[in-house]
Amino acid sequence: MNVDAAMGRLAPFAVDERGSAALPVEIRQASYRIDGQVLLDGLDANLSGGARTVILGPNGAGKSLFLRLCHGLIRPSSGSVVWGGSTDAQKARRLQAMVFQKPVLLRRSAASNIAYVLRGRAMDQGARQRRIGEALAMAGLADLADRPARVLSGGEQQRLALARAWASEPQILFLDEPTASLDPAATRAIESLIETIHRSGVKIVMTTHDLGQARRLGDDILFMHKGRILERGSADAFFEDPRTVEAAAFIKGELLW
Repeated sequence: MNVDAAMGRLAPFAVDERGSAALPVEIRQASYRIDGQVLLDGLDANLSGGARTVILGPNGAGKSLFLRLCHGLIRPSSGSVVWGGSTDAQKARRLQAMVFQKPVLLRRSAASNIAYVLRGRAMDQGARQRRIGEALAMAGLADLADRPARVLSGGEQQRLALARAWASEPQILFLDEPTASLDPAATRAIESLIETIHRSGVKIVMTTHDLGQARRLGDDILFMHKGRILERGSADAFFEDPRTVEAAAFIKGELLW
């Protein structure tokens, strides 16, 4: 299967059939509290199409919570999140996808996992099967289509999760530490797949602890510490001339408290 041809057929729409858009994602003075504890504090950010946004910060900075906020899985305690001009989180999630560090897969074959996200779509059986085949081929899993997803290796499972997400034609793909538990070979394969998905027109927003990965994949960097966004700018500017002492220390590998 020709990957470029597959991407041409499956390229995501800037606006879906109902005239809805998920971009830009605008976070406006959004805070998130649990039992009086402030976990996200007065966040302001605008995630527009094109650039790959990488979120960096030490453990406990609020990176994963920020992704969930952007994806509409949690609601801000104060402030707002706006997707393409709308505050309807449920509607926005239909135009997005999210892949976690440990992929959530069904107890079905690799092909059936992808078929699941296509259920209810207005397409005939032939078109559905072509899309499944294209997604599996793109991820290098065509030969494993009938294998149970739960017996795939960790890297194969993550590639399947990415292929499934891409097949749903998201405008935005949120990735939470997608290579954290993988070996170097599997990490390279995942990074290549992320790049392919990005080239198909999908907005990538991802967290990582790997500074080398952030340099390879990031167009712009969002740096968080203690639930706040301290810096936002191009990857080159962030790594060459960080504006805050916290970011400079993080780049040097120093512990932040």
